[in-house]
Amino acid sequence: MSSSRRFVVAINPQAAFGKHAHIGDAVTARLEAEGFSFTTVRGRDFHDARERVIAALTEHDALLVVGGDGMVSMAVNIVAETGIPFAVMPAGTGNDFARGLGMPVDNLHACLEFVVESLRSTPRAIDLARVRNVNEGAGERGMFYACVLSAGFDAFVNERANRMRFPRGRSRYTWAILLELIGLKAREYELTIDGVTRRERAVLISVANNRNMGGGMIIAPDASITDGLLDVFIVRPVSRLRLVRLLPRVFRGEHISEPEVHIERARRVALSSRGIVGYADGERVASLPLDVEVVPGAAQLLVAD
Repeated sequence: MSSSRRFVVAINPQAAFGKHAHIGDAVTARLEAEGFSFTTVRGRDFHDARERVIAALTEHDALLVVGGDGMVSMAVNIVAETGIPFAVMPAGTGNDFARGLGMPVDNLHACLEFVVESLRSTPRAIDLARVRNVNEGAGERGMFYACVLSAGFDAFVNERANRMRFPRGRSRYTWAILLELIGLKAREYELTIDGVTRRERAVLISVANNRNMGGGMIIAPDASITDGLLDVFIVRPVSRLRLVRLLPRVFRGEHISEPEVHIERARRVALSSRGIVGYADGERVASLPLDVEVVPGAAQLLVAD
């Protein structure tokens, strides 16, 4: 039995550098076979896709994005606080939002089954994080994100990885980590958590709404998109060798007991430091200072139980 909703299916044919272009066709074929009502949108570029999706949603009820975390970022910034439900078919490099939902991201057939079941489900309210450039003021809508804001070593890795054209795929992020390790150093931050300000010296600070970042790193194992809280993840000064030894544990979510690692929960976080550009779900935001707040129930997600 198909859903009575009318879907916009937004496909990024360049997801994972085009490696997963066939997934869009697999999705539309399956939705057609299942009797779903939908319109497919493929933009010339990110901006064009976004404008086409917004226009199409005036005549449709829900959104399915086919792509990576960049497409998830586009989706949440379109549907946030509108009540329009959305779903995700992972087809990118990292797929961290989908990983956090427990989707079988490496199995196309299993993912298609999961998505079909999701599209027939009742929407579930989830939290988003809203990040603003402090210099723009609180009047700005800001940018929403679903997973993680990077504001330290992880942000430098994102900056480098986004400039790299080789290698492609998840290994690009690994190479970016190794290259950034050469210049690893602790940074001085002014950190305000729920109104309390302190100085913090760290090599990495992230503000997580969901568990995953960087193509499978489980940086905040206990983070939840329904608890109304953000997880502030801090790695205090470490040597290059020590950080290299920590990284495999991060992919397994086994790092939180290490002495250099600190996680605390908050509703609002302000970050300030020199020379750091923040990234939210892999998308460039702005230079610090940045203000982040959780927005409980900001989006309606279609996801299988």
